[in-house]
Amino acid sequence: MTHIFLDVMGGDNAPGCTVAGALEALRENRDLCVTLAGDSAAIEALLKDCDDVKSRLTVEHCGETITNHDAPVMAVRQKKDSAIVKGMLAVHDGAADGFVSAGSTGAVLAGGMFRLGRIDGIDRPALAPLMPNGKDFFLLIDCGANVDCKPEYLQQFAIMGDAYMRCVRGVKQPRVALLNIGAEAEKGNQLVKEAYPLLEKTPVRFVGNVEGRDVAADLADVIVADGFAGNLVLKSMEGTAAMLLGMMKDELMSTTRSKIGALLAKPAFKKLKKRMDYTEVGGAPLLGVKGAVVKAHGSSNAHAIACAIRQAVNMHQGGVAPAIEKALAETLKSE
Repeated sequence: MTHIFLDVMGGDNAPGCTVAGALEALRENRDLCVTLAGDSAAIEALLKDCDDVKSRLTVEHCGETITNHDAPVMAVRQKKDSAIVKGMLAVHDGAADGFVSAGSTGAVLAGGMFRLGRIDGIDRPALAPLMPNGKDFFLLIDCGANVDCKPEYLQQFAIMGDAYMRCVRGVKQPRVALLNIGAEAEKGNQLVKEAYPLLEKTPVRFVGNVEGRDVAADLADVIVADGFAGNLVLKSMEGTAAMLLGMMKDELMSTTRSKIGALLAKPAFKKLKKRMDYTEVGGAPLLGVKGAVVKAHGSSNAHAIACAIRQAVNMHQGGVAPAIEKALAETLKSE
């Protein structure tokens, strides 16, 4: 039985969608237990029709909530009765196997570092969302946790991304690339120029640089970036996907002929939308901390929360954190 601790009050659609997402996840996986942490009165009011999964649900009241307006580090230190702090401590103490939140990204990062703890040898944990590439998904690491990086951080991101893709996605030898402005090794700013030789001697399948236009071209399974550049890629891809889907819908609804064509092609369009939909992934794993932590999108609906819980389960069962620790030890030994 896998136990996931869920921050019910985090996210734009909390607590309704977070509770509904937990129920969806519980009905999908009979070997799952979930702790719903937050305002117990609000949570209990949403649990009227869940007798089929109630035995695998626990409600934990939290008298405090960390919001996006709070200073993350200060909030994690002071708001000890919040779901983020309690959840991280539960994973640290072994009372829970994983933690999921759609709340403050900064607070999840701070909680992961100061309440759960970093894996030995990891300087900076990183957020790593799965992004579509036309065939499957690639892992983008980092996407915003570390705006200013050192070359050694990028090397650690490569090790963490490789471990995640092997343990969770089942990729035997993940292709690891470095995000850059050109494919040539000598291109880029000082950071990527210094990171390139480090990645060459890291025990991962390093395939060189990848340009922004090729990130979704299935050239790599893991794309390593500093948090500033990675966040630009993430937001650009999300915005472009939304724009294209919107334009496509407008054009298909513009004439009677196109409406008929759209009706005939509806199954294909549904599949396309699903492949491009971030809710199917659930969220970004926080890699580099001593446990399975998933940061769900702030605007997550119930299905996205369910997928985020599933991802945390897969991270725990796949042994991602121990795999990162082992790979890092091997890297340090070879150096």
